[in-house]
Amino acid sequence: MQTTNYNSTASIMHMSTFSQYLFPFGNFIFPVIIWSSVKDRSAYVDQQGKEVINFQLSIFIYQVVLVLTAIPIFLMTILQHVEFNSVIHDNEIFIRSIRTSGFPTLAIVGIVAVFLAACLQLFEFFMTVYAAVKTSNGQDFKYPLAIKFLK
Repeated sequence: MQTTNYNSTASIMHMSTFSQYLFPFGNFIFPVIIWSSVKDRSAYVDQQGKEVINFQLSIFIYQVVLVLTAIPIFLMTILQHVEFNSVIHDNEIFIRSIRTSGFPTLAIVGIVAVFLAACLQLFEFFMTVYAAVKTSNGQDFKYPLAIKFLK
């Protein structure tokens, strides 16, 4: 049986992921603390806690993949225009010229990866608010795109 107290706990657990904007990895730490303290008393909070953690881990993995795709592409794009014989001269590091002629098509992939990472962050924000509203009303909520790490 669900009570208003457990609905509020589930909603707070979803909203606690916003602590990521104040503390590094707060989106993992605070939901896990809330979930582990209440999961034995309520099946609803247990199920919603697993949803929160699965979604946050999934978003983290997606963003890491996108960033690890974008960074090497941008480095390759920038460094392909640097003449390395002009980088080190007389034990001093400087760059004589960086050519910017032409826009490499590989850079477009990096730009798309950064754009998708930003869209994913917005998606996470709005889905978290939506999940908090749904759970405060006692409705089950399942995040889309979440990989089921905890079942």
